[in-house]
Amino acid sequence: MNRREFLASSAAGLLGAETTASKPNIIFLLADDLGYGDLSCYGQKRFSTPNLDRVAAEGTRFTQAYAGSTVCAPSRCCLMTGLHSGHATVRGNKKPEVGLRPEETTVASLLQKAGYETALFGKWGLGGPATGSVPNTRGYDHFYGYLNQLHAHNYYPSHLWDNQNEAFLTENWFNQRKQYSPDLIHRRALHFLEQDRAKPFFLYLAYTIPHANNELGRYRGNGMEIPDNAPFSGRDWPETEKNFAAMVTRLDRDAGDILDALKRKGLDSNTLFVFSSDNGPHREGGHDPEFFDSNGPLRGIKRDLYDGGIRVPFLARWPGRIPAGRTSDQVFAFWDLLPTAAELAGASAPPGIDGISALPALLGNRQPTHEYLYWEFHEGGFKQAVRMDEWKGVRLSAGGPVELYNVVEDIGETRDLAAANPRVVKKIGQIMAHARTESALFPIQKS
Repeated sequence: MNRREFLASSAAGLLGAETTASKPNIIFLLADDLGYGDLSCYGQKRFSTPNLDRVAAEGTRFTQAYAGSTVCAPSRCCLMTGLHSGHATVRGNKKPEVGLRPEETTVASLLQKAGYETALFGKWGLGGPATGSVPNTRGYDHFYGYLNQLHAHNYYPSHLWDNQNEAFLTENWFNQRKQYSPDLIHRRALHFLEQDRAKPFFLYLAYTIPHANNELGRYRGNGMEIPDNAPFSGRDWPETEKNFAAMVTRLDRDAGDILDALKRKGLDSNTLFVFSSDNGPHREGGHDPEFFDSNGPLRGIKRDLYDGGIRVPFLARWPGRIPAGRTSDQVFAFWDLLPTAAELAGASAPPGIDGISALPALLGNRQPTHEYLYWEFHEGGFKQAVRMDEWKGVRLSAGGPVELYNVVEDIGETRDLAAANPRVVKKIGQIMAHARTESALFPIQKS
């Protein structure tokens, strides 16, 4: 059975009567720069994340899920458009920011056309007001948060965006620090959930925790902005690390609020809740990712194409549909969200995308797999990575040698097996050459 036949029969069997029943609500909570090892259900020992651990206990914890990229903007582009970074419009963090093309389908625009009410609360990062590529023009009925990534570094901004209008936070003017943006954004999300509605909804919560305020860290040494660092204030830790742990604890609390709101509104049984992070842990704003072993057993951090930069925590919960207490080693990536959402909504994904529906894997069933996953990264030269079955190839410069790792047997990518496996290296090199299209915005730069 080929992949197309598999998907057709899988969809019929999995959804069945659901095509005539109400479509499920979808919530995607995305952390910002949270590492694979920053949740206690993924091995964190120095602080705990009980609410996200509850998601894992009541749903499925995925151990081989990959982000779209190793930095914010391209990762979010892959998430929204179903394209990997060799085909995506946005392939890096660029100033001024690059927006999506008008004709591009996003998860939100697809679901909006399928009858969903759509909302984004948090960071967009895929185009500012001058680009015309803002959430309200790309499928979102409601938006509150940051358009610009640099703006999102500041946790006490002078304004946020409320749809396409600036919402001024006057209590933060003149360097005051009274209105903490994650709390404002989270309250807006809870307000959305409390409303009665006749349509299913897609809620994308692109929270900025635990990203650093890089500018503040550069000048004051502690860019981990938070109103207070309880319950870690008394710990014998650097102040930056107390703040980091408090930020993740706050994120975990917010996830618990979302779960409680679903139960309170009677939405639990018809809502898919997904949690992940946009890339690996950062070394910014004075934070040291090694203090909490934020990448766990993985090699590398944010801006690396080793798995520490792109393999991310991924939890999925849907009571009665997603198996509880399960751990899955299914390999998939952010560009699979769009076709997954399409299948859930009974809609058709656009042709030519790189993603395939991961709904079978979410529901604990057999899953067709990608022939390969591909990434490219354009900061400091041109880098590429490919995941193919158990193999992971990494190329650190244009035309440079391919490093090869068996990431099933060697999760930390410590043993380069390229010399012993020339045929695998050749195959991965061919994928690196042909899996991408040229981009005028992101040309190949030699180191």
